[in-house]
Amino acid sequence: MKYSTRSALMAVATLLAHPFRALAAKPHLTLEPPTLGVIAAAGGITVPRALATARVRADVNDPKAMIEQIQAAVKEMRETSDTRLGKIESKVDPLDVEKFDKISATVTDMEAALNAINAKIAAAALNGAQRAQPVDAEYTSKFTAWARDGSTDVDLKALHRPGQPRAAMTEGSAADGGYTAPVEWDRTIEGRLKLISPMRQNARVQVTSRAGFTKLFTDRAVGSGWVGETASRPATSTPQFTALGFGHGEIYANPAASQMLLEDSEIDIEAWLAGEVDTEFERQESIAFLAGDGVNKPYGLLTYVTGAANAARHPWGAIEVVNSGSATLFTSDPIIDLMYKLPAAYAPGAKFYANRSSLGALRKLKDGQGNYLWQPTYVAGQPSTLGGYALIDMPDMPVVGAGNVPLLFGDMERTYLIIDRRGTMMLRDPYTNKPYVSFYTTKRVGGGVQNPDAMKAMKISA
Repeated sequence: MKYSTRSALMAVATLLAHPFRALAAKPHLTLEPPTLGVIAAAGGITVPRALATARVRADVNDPKAMIEQIQAAVKEMRETSDTRLGKIESKVDPLDVEKFDKISATVTDMEAALNAINAKIAAAALNGAQRAQPVDAEYTSKFTAWARDGSTDVDLKALHRPGQPRAAMTEGSAADGGYTAPVEWDRTIEGRLKLISPMRQNARVQVTSRAGFTKLFTDRAVGSGWVGETASRPATSTPQFTALGFGHGEIYANPAASQMLLEDSEIDIEAWLAGEVDTEFERQESIAFLAGDGVNKPYGLLTYVTGAANAARHPWGAIEVVNSGSATLFTSDPIIDLMYKLPAAYAPGAKFYANRSSLGALRKLKDGQGNYLWQPTYVAGQPSTLGGYALIDMPDMPVVGAGNVPLLFGDMERTYLIIDRRGTMMLRDPYTNKPYVSFYTTKRVGGGVQNPDAMKAMKISA
């Protein structure tokens, strides 16, 4: 499908603002033969050089092509950064800084889209999923033909069945058909984005059959000594045990819908509400796993950092902190120090954890030889790396700012324990609030640090 010049310019403008959202919304979009650079130039639009020669392809689900574009954009981003750093600081061109930030944001969007594609591939949702068929395929087909070119070779009224939208041939009358649409258009609901943390995928999850959970720790303080052949052997020190409790908190939701809506809606309202509640529970968990105070909720990982509220709770002490070397920014050497503070036994499972806003700052860092610490992904399904370790986007991590802890490094599975008493439970209640049906939903979950030695934190401080 080809577009006029004006349509192409509008499509490119949308693509530049939200490149992957635009492609996802119009997977059929193809601009041939001009490239983005040619089309953008016609409209006076400036695009990054790395993307100027790229064609907008119909297949946006190709991980290999996306990785190539990410690598090209990263190359230009680094050239821009080197140009900026090569100038006297007082004469840095603001356009260089703006260009770097724009390309960095584009790379982040590309990586997010690539991760989403990989998740779909893993779930066998790509190249195999079939579109849901409309309830009345014949009627929908005829309606689409009439809406497209005005075809009236079949009487739509004769095809109409109760409960289905009906399009009359009287133009301009809402009551006679102005509000109708094909069946499949009416059966989707656009939800506002809720950022979900990957904490469960990285931490250890323990399912329990009791109301509480207690874990034992030992100091391994076994005494020993060297003795002669006939020397006495007095008693030595014996290891001690310490118990640490991991209680449960409870999340609840109680949405309601009228009985008539549940009976008449073409959308499965009950299933939709269940999905919305599940997403909300995941969001609440994500916040608590990092910042929870332990009152009717999990103990957040960041509360165990040195100087935080639960720094003395664990018998082995707090999570060690490394300062960033600046009161406002990340610096390279402390990042390297952070990596080597972690004991070698935990290094194989170690990853960096930071939110999206921290990525731009981390991408600018170099080691003493001028090599960038951050590297983009080169293999589909693998995250980008920082200092050779995977970098995970954790939405609920603090932003870069004085006194904040925006970066964690360590083995999350060895560090944090999530306790599930049971899964999500829903009670359908049509009696308490007639004529509404309430969907009382609960989930009992807890969490806390099980090994503070397996994680290190970076604090923005000089």
